[in-house]
Amino acid sequence: MAKKALTEKKDVKAKKKVNQKKIVKPKKVTNPKIFVIDTSVILYDSNAIKNFEEHDVAIPIQVLEELDEFKKGNETVNFEARAFIRFVDSISKEKLISNWIPLNGNTTGKFKVVLHSQSTGINSERVFGDSKYDNKILNCAIQLQEDHKDKSVILVSKDICLRLKAKALNILAEDYETGKVKDVQTLHQGQVLMEGVDEKLIDTLYKTGIGDKNLLKLDKVSANQYFILQNKKKSVLARYNKAEDKLERVHDVEAFGIKGLNAEQNFALHALLDPSIKLVTIQGMAGTGKTLLAIAAAIEQRTAYRQIFVSRPVVPLSNKDLGYLPGDVKSKLDPYMQSLWDNLGFIKSQFQVTDKNHKRIETMVENEKIAISPLAYIRGRSLVRIFFIIDEAQNLTPHEVKTIISRAGDDTKIVLTGDIHQIDTPYLDSQSNGLTFVIDRVKDHAIAAHITLEKGERSELANIANEYL
Repeated sequence: MAKKALTEKKDVKAKKKVNQKKIVKPKKVTNPKIFVIDTSVILYDSNAIKNFEEHDVAIPIQVLEELDEFKKGNETVNFEARAFIRFVDSISKEKLISNWIPLNGNTTGKFKVVLHSQSTGINSERVFGDSKYDNKILNCAIQLQEDHKDKSVILVSKDICLRLKAKALNILAEDYETGKVKDVQTLHQGQVLMEGVDEKLIDTLYKTGIGDKNLLKLDKVSANQYFILQNKKKSVLARYNKAEDKLERVHDVEAFGIKGLNAEQNFALHALLDPSIKLVTIQGMAGTGKTLLAIAAAIEQRTAYRQIFVSRPVVPLSNKDLGYLPGDVKSKLDPYMQSLWDNLGFIKSQFQVTDKNHKRIETMVENEKIAISPLAYIRGRSLVRIFFIIDEAQNLTPHEVKTIISRAGDDTKIVLTGDIHQIDTPYLDSQSNGLTFVIDRVKDHAIAAHITLEKGERSELANIANEYL
C-alpha cells in the first residue's frame, strides 16, 4: 500500500514537471514597439509579420484592400498576396482581427488590422489629399501613436517616398531589413589579386597543378575562391578546392567557341564548366560577358543536361504594359527576351553557316533543347537535369530566388547573372535584391561559386560609357 502511494506521489510530481515545461512565459519587452506594415512589404515577403520578434504588428485596413487587387495572377506578387491573406485567415479563426490577437502564443507580439483613423491631431489626408491609400495608411500610424503613447510606432515600407512623407509627419519610418545585405561594398567578390606570393607556390602550381593553401598566409579562404597569384613577372590563376583543402591551377578554357578574354572570365568559365559546382552567381556591369559565358558553357555541356533554360524576369509584366504591344503573348514577350537571343546569335556567329556546330544550335532551339522564355513561364516546371540560367537576377526578391533554387532537382545547375547596381524593380535596391542576397549567403559553400566581372569586353565605346557616363 505504501509502495502504491509512493508511486502515485511520483506520478503527480512527474505530471507537475510536464505541466511546468508546457508553460511558456512571455518575453519581457524593454522597448515596446508597434510596426505598421505597408502593402509593399507584404508583396516583397508574405512572411514579414513573423519577423518582428516580441513587438506588435499592425496593418491598415487599406492594405487588405490593396492585397485584394493583387490576389489574382501568376506573378510572385500575386502568390505573396494570397499567402498573406491565407495566413491572416488562419490566425483569425473565431477572433476579431480588429482587436489585438497573438501571432504565436506568448512567444511573439500581437497583430491587428487598424480601421480608418479618426485622429484629432495631424491628418495626412488633409495635408496630402485623400485620393491615395498611402495617405490613409499614414493616418493609421498617427492614430496608433495617439492610442499607444507608451510605445514607439514605426512605419515599415519598401516605398521610399512613403517613408519620407511619414517622417515629414513626425512618424518613425524604416525599410524592411530582413534579407537585406548591410554593406554591399564588402560583398564577396569571388576572386582576389595577390602580389608578392611565394615563387615556389607559383612554380608548383605550373608543374603539378596543385598547391598548398597555407602558403597564401590568409586567415580565411572561402570555398571556390579564385586567385590571381603574382610574383614579379610570374603569375598563375588558381582556385581553392575546399573539399580537397588545396589550391588548383585554373587553365584557360573555351566553351563552344567562346574564350575567356581576361582572368575574371576564365574564372567564370571554370565555375560554369565544373560539374561539382551546382550554383554559380556572376555579377558585373553591362558588357562584361555574364550572359554570353553562361549560355556558351551550357551549350558546351549539352549532353550532361536534359534541357537548357535561359530566362529572365519581365519587370513591366502588368497586363497594361503588355497590352500596348501588338500580337499574341509570345509576340509581346519577345522584346524582353531579345538580349538572350542576341547572345545565342553571337555564339552561332563563331561558326560558319555550314559548320555542324552552327546547325547544332539551330536544332537545339527547334527541339527546345534550349528554351528561352520569361521566368513566369518556368514556374511549375520540373528542374531535373536542367542547366538553368537566370539573367537580370537583381530584379528578383530574395524570396523569389529562394523559391527558384529550392525547386532544383538532381543534377541541376543554376546560374544567376546580373548587375546589383542596375535595379529596374521599384521596391528593390543593391542591398535587398535576390542576387545580392544569394552572393552573401552562399559564399562559403562547396557547391557554390561567385565571380564579379569588372572589366568590360563588349567594346572600347561601351567601356567609356560605363566608366565616364
